[in-house]
Amino acid sequence: MKKEDDLEWKNVFWKNLPNYILVLKSELEKAGFKSLAVGDSLQKLSFSLPKGLKSKEIQSDGEFPVISQSKEYIIGYSDREDLTVNEMLPLIVFGDHSKTIKYVDMPFVIGADGVKLLKPSDGFNVKYYFYFLHGVITDTKDYGRHFKLLREGEIPLIVDLNTQISIVNFLEDLESKQLQEKEYFDIEIERKITSLQENQVKGNHLSTELTHQLDLVKQLRQSFLREAMQGKLVPQDPSDEPASVLLEKIMAERKQLIQAKKIKKQKPLPPITKEEVPFKIPKNWILCRLGEIAELKSGNQYKYPKSDSGVMFVKVGDMNLDGNECEIKTSSNYFESNSVKESDLIAIGSIIFPKRGGAIATNKRRAVKQESILVDSNTMAVIPSKLISFNYFLHFFSLIDLSKFGNEGVIPQVNNKDINPIIIPIPPLLEQERIVSKLDELMQYFDELETSIKESQQQNELLLQKVLREALEPASAILS
Repeated sequence: MKKEDDLEWKNVFWKNLPNYILVLKSELEKAGFKSLAVGDSLQKLSFSLPKGLKSKEIQSDGEFPVISQSKEYIIGYSDREDLTVNEMLPLIVFGDHSKTIKYVDMPFVIGADGVKLLKPSDGFNVKYYFYFLHGVITDTKDYGRHFKLLREGEIPLIVDLNTQISIVNFLEDLESKQLQEKEYFDIEIERKITSLQENQVKGNHLSTELTHQLDLVKQLRQSFLREAMQGKLVPQDPSDEPASVLLEKIMAERKQLIQAKKIKKQKPLPPITKEEVPFKIPKNWILCRLGEIAELKSGNQYKYPKSDSGVMFVKVGDMNLDGNECEIKTSSNYFESNSVKESDLIAIGSIIFPKRGGAIATNKRRAVKQESILVDSNTMAVIPSKLISFNYFLHFFSLIDLSKFGNEGVIPQVNNKDINPIIIPIPPLLEQERIVSKLDELMQYFDELETSIKESQQQNELLLQKVLREALEPASAILS
């Protein structure tokens, strides 16, 4: 457990190091120390930058470590001595794209492009300079070059190199949780930063616990849903019409719809074998395949509308929403200009989900309850028979892990062959309604529990931010 605690302490340190550096910079400025721009405090390298290795050239072992702008400190090894950087060490590696900052004091080979090598002027200890670079803000809205912003940042100039080294020793001992009972450079500043680290660790513990609680709530949801689908949530009533009769009615309804050419006739699905039966069901229930009681429908290749009237157009990103947020309405002439038919609409009483691409892994889905909608070709809808409870079907479908499907090709895609064979337990209609009523009650309780936990997470985060803001406010400590 101690190793885990030490690792957590170290991870919290590096995650919050930019904040600690901001506190240090603030205190140094109040003490009257000047700062130099990064661009004005770097030495010119005495050597030409060797070319970076391509990924296929990097080995799993070798004489020299390969260091790139990736988050990992070392990404592999190489025996290419002709490509090694072995002058002016130690150096600081900065990732022009990734913004990673690494302190390197051994010969190494550069991996790929985007690596900047920095050597501060003689007035700076390299490790001190490395730490304070973490306090330079290099954020941009886009993935791009950040070195220009880094050059515009400033590093506090402490003429006394021994004081710089004392600050380095403090930060290193803080990272390793090995602080000495002594004053490194200023006891008040040291206590402030140490207190910040301790508070961040406590906050991290609480955040981990709250995340664990959210996971437990999710597991409880799934557990009650599974019990409901196995006939264990509410008692059976022998007077209910058996589900076998309900299935016969559904089959008759499908036959009529096929004859009326409202749905297409599908190939018969194989009967459920004994090996496929997932669990024992009550006597008046029946197991069938999803394709026997529901239809599947794909969206078409429509352009996203830009107007705010007409039919609702739902994108994949809106599938986890319950209301009408973040959706676009089609214009009045959208149907005509895009050859959209009324039959293309996804009707109320359907469930939509991603059918193509990386969105499948998100397991998003959404019930169509308020009005008919239009979707694009990346979306599929499942439409259960109107003879069964839509909310019962919705609860059942929420248990299906869609991310397990469609991984055979280069681009993941869910097809009818994935969904139609799924086995669904069908209770009598009256029991479906009792199950829904009980599940709605339980889900409301879980919703409230989740809301409470998320509020605690937010309060924890706000408290940590408040502590940091207070640390950055003017303080009495004066570095001498």
